[in-house]
Amino acid sequence: MSDYKSSIAFGIIGLGRFGFSLAETLAENGQEVLALDNNESKIKQIQDKVQQAFVVTQLDQATLEEAGIQNCDTVIVCIGERVEASILTTLNVIELGVPRVIAKAISAEHGRVLQKIGAEVVYPERDRAVRLANLLTRPRAMDYIDLSSEYTISELKLTDKLHGKSILELDLRKKFRLNIIAIVRKNETIIEITPDLKLYTNDLIAVVGKKDNIIKFERLFTS
Repeated sequence: MSDYKSSIAFGIIGLGRFGFSLAETLAENGQEVLALDNNESKIKQIQDKVQQAFVVTQLDQATLEEAGIQNCDTVIVCIGERVEASILTTLNVIELGVPRVIAKAISAEHGRVLQKIGAEVVYPERDRAVRLANLLTRPRAMDYIDLSSEYTISELKLTDKLHGKSILELDLRKKFRLNIIAIVRKNETIIEITPDLKLYTNDLIAVVGKKDNIIKFERLFTS
């Protein structure tokens, strides 16, 4: 184990498909990552990609502290399939004083317990299913990010219905209570959205607003 004491951005506990992909992507994005798992082969696969990676056979407080998990700014517990281990590990990490603890849940009941002990909760399987369903039923939505149960950021591909229209003519804010926050045109990303800026077929526009209003706009102008 390491005696590394400096702060590290992210700790990942559990290197299943979700945890491994998370650790790998964070590292690729330039973040320092500490990865822990009880499987030596998984640690060997990730160790050259992250700041630190250790095999841990126990997830008690003493072992986690020896690994340095308390030095992380954010820890994500990715062992949702083993509910008891997930809850106990999350509790141990919280009690070690980590500022932000996120835990993977596999059911609503599991998630409620994790929230009760002070963790933020993610539902990877459910979230992927919801995301797919939205994309399947909204063919002009290229991607979206939920900000809350009401508000979302959605990326929409424009058809020729709006070709040549200016932002002022479109007046999304008044007609749909939406705001355009970016436009992607070929290889250019435009973030300075001025009233005289014109829209063209196949532009990708990122809009923020209530989901219902975004869907109304999609049906009228992007389908």
